[in-house]
Amino acid sequence: VLHWAQRNAEHIVPLYCFDPRHYLGTHCYNFPKTGPFRLRFLLESVKDLRETLQKKGRNLLVRKGKPEDVVGDLIKQLGSVSAVAFHEEATKEEQDVEKALKQVCSQFKVKVHTCWGSTLYHREDLPFNPIARLPDVYTQFRKAVETRSRVRPTITMPECLKPLPLGLEAGSIPSPEDLGQTDCLSDPRTAFPCSGGETQALARLKYYFWDTNLVASYKESRNGLIGMDYSTKFAPWLALGCISPRYIYEQIKKYENERTANQSTYWVIFELLWRDYFRFVAVKYGNRIFYLKGLQQKSVPWKKDSKLFDAWKEGRTGVPFVDANMRELALTGFMSNRGRQNVASFLTKDLGLDWRMGAEWFEYLLVDFDVCSNYGNWLYSAGIGNDPRENRKFNMIKQGLDYDNSGDYVRLWVLELRGIKEGDVHTPWTLSSAALAHAEVSLDGTYPSPIVTAPEWSRHVRNKPVSSPLDPLSLRSKGAALEFTAWVSLLILLQDWCFSSVQGHVGKLPLGL
Repeated sequence: VLHWAQRNAEHIVPLYCFDPRHYLGTHCYNFPKTGPFRLRFLLESVKDLRETLQKKGRNLLVRKGKPEDVVGDLIKQLGSVSAVAFHEEATKEEQDVEKALKQVCSQFKVKVHTCWGSTLYHREDLPFNPIARLPDVYTQFRKAVETRSRVRPTITMPECLKPLPLGLEAGSIPSPEDLGQTDCLSDPRTAFPCSGGETQALARLKYYFWDTNLVASYKESRNGLIGMDYSTKFAPWLALGCISPRYIYEQIKKYENERTANQSTYWVIFELLWRDYFRFVAVKYGNRIFYLKGLQQKSVPWKKDSKLFDAWKEGRTGVPFVDANMRELALTGFMSNRGRQNVASFLTKDLGLDWRMGAEWFEYLLVDFDVCSNYGNWLYSAGIGNDPRENRKFNMIKQGLDYDNSGDYVRLWVLELRGIKEGDVHTPWTLSSAALAHAEVSLDGTYPSPIVTAPEWSRHVRNKPVSSPLDPLSLRSKGAALEFTAWVSLLILLQDWCFSSVQGHVGKLPLGL
């Protein structure tokens, strides 16, 4: 947009509008549309953009109001506007604003110029024409664009920009309070302690690629849960347009040429393609990405149980891996990709709740909320989107043990369970009363029992309470008493053998052996 304006105008007015509609309620459940973490990140990004333009001798106009109203007022104020330019969006609310802008411009006989942006592959370069031919399976899409499309090169920002017309006030960047919110507190445990804006986005890329070579091990680390470095963390900047997916792609190719090319470097592109795919799915299906029945028009008896939903969103389901992730989201606005898949599966498949409750809660809190990726992923998790596999369901206990085997992540966020050691923290309801007392945990006191249990969890429980197969108080015969004594002796022998052979690992053996 800026490059086009630079070539076609004598004066350029860069403009950002804080649209009050972004701070109302979500469509179905009336959660706030923009939460405190994303608002802070947005304010930082707008401030950084203004500073970048000021370094080039120009400025960013900031206004609070509906874009169609603000633009109409500016056209009347300036009197000689030749064109209004903006990026096209893919979903209804944004497209409604575009239509309103076009109507205003038509009234004043001002031309409108739009550009397609924010995806790695340009819409016009897709091998699917019309967009209705877009495959409903990601793998088919990926293979087609990788073999039959090209990524367009990035456009360099001009060193000297055309000036603003005289007489325009830059306007102040609002505070959270100006937009009806309070500023959020920073949590030192966050996996995303970053600020908004292009400056920080480029610094993050430089760090992740060139300073540390972390990108070369991305595929192995991307399912991590703690800290900044297990994944790229590009998503919040991508969502606001602070960094271009095409720039990331170019830097990947440069890194592969100069350092190394492997599955990890490719996997960053693989994930960028998922982002593209969900945007093009939104273009293909329109409002169906928001419908209860989803893309597949599948009728599912979703529940709308507010008590179950409150337990989920507040991180008190009694399932520690779910609770840890939901508390991280509530306190930081961020959650790992692995966490998102699990809490979405839990809400839709274990609790059977309306998937839109989860999607709108994420819309409220996520610092990296992107409408197409968010709703596309929730449809996928709910089994009514682009997942080719029927009835995909995550096993919460297996996932917790696979990706948080030592329990460190759960103990980081679920503080009431920090006394439970190792992976046992994933299943506190299976521990003995003595083990719980030792950890200072009281089920349904300090921490809830699970609001639901799935039968498949039992296959992955590490430590179940062990009861003796024979109760010595109920033995009635000498033979039974002798049999019990022999059984206990065998256990003692087994304990001694385990201790002398396994040594330091004996603490991980079941308590009954």
